[in-house]
Amino acid sequence: MKKVLIAFLFVTALLLAACGNTEDSTSTDEADTQETSNQEQAAEEASSSETFTYDSEEGPMELPANPQRIVALSYAPNVLALGGNVVGVDEWTYNNPIMEDKLEGIESVTEESLEKIIELDPDLIIVGSWLKNIDKLKEIAPTVSFTYGKLSYLEQHEEIGKVLNKEQEAKDWVENFKARATQTGEEIKAKIGEDATVSVLENDVKQMAVFGDNWGRGTELLYQELELNMPEKVKEKALADGYYSLSLEVISDFAGDYIVLSKNPDGDTSLLETETWNNIPAVQNGNVLELNTHVIADSDPITLEYLLEQFSTFFLGSVI
Repeated sequence: MKKVLIAFLFVTALLLAACGNTEDSTSTDEADTQETSNQEQAAEEASSSETFTYDSEEGPMELPANPQRIVALSYAPNVLALGGNVVGVDEWTYNNPIMEDKLEGIESVTEESLEKIIELDPDLIIVGSWLKNIDKLKEIAPTVSFTYGKLSYLEQHEEIGKVLNKEQEAKDWVENFKARATQTGEEIKAKIGEDATVSVLENDVKQMAVFGDNWGRGTELLYQELELNMPEKVKEKALADGYYSLSLEVISDFAGDYIVLSKNPDGDTSLLETETWNNIPAVQNGNVLELNTHVIADSDPITLEYLLEQFSTFFLGSVI
């Protein structure tokens, strides 16, 4: 009987010791987890407080090396494409259908809604030099201003990369995009012919406009990267200034073998019902690609990726 009691007490002691070790181990694991979490939080706070010197249009300025709350009143899609921590964007970007799934939790702001921007507590603001209240925005947070057209559309993206301390990511995208666009352009020309022409037209109030090679609406992609041809009349009238307004009577003179129609839902579409429009060979042959102006007006990576897919499908029937 004593032997049984001794054995029972021995097993009980072992079980108690094991439970104690488990509790000690659990406590140690919890402490280690908490310590790791504290270290990560401290590292993140230290990273967000670091700065670097950026050579802006206005001279050197100190910017956060890892901005956590960006208000982009201009070039917002470029910032979004680079994974920037955006808290506020301009109204045009906010209302762009292809940006919708990228704007969860992001506010729509303007350069005049200063109180709302203050509430967003930004640590970086990006603007176009044409906007109002830039001096007041500078009082809220470091504000980088860009002059439209000073840089090419791809250089602009790389410059946004510098501002976000993500220059290499921006350069990598540009290199990859140009390679894919070049391949797509070669495929398109092989199918439609080296001499085929493409026009980019947009309906406005009782008239149309035709575009050169640097006015959004896919023009940079079509003419600079895909290297497709524009009609001679377009070169003559629109290449230098970027666009040229057309009266109904001369539209056919500027229409290429293929037409990309930037269809403005806010414009007058009655021109598209006229005999003049419907007698254009590209229209009769079904060689017209209609795209929403609100979607394709800019030349940022998100828009360009969308356009590359659209052009590939339109000209080739599939995405390369």
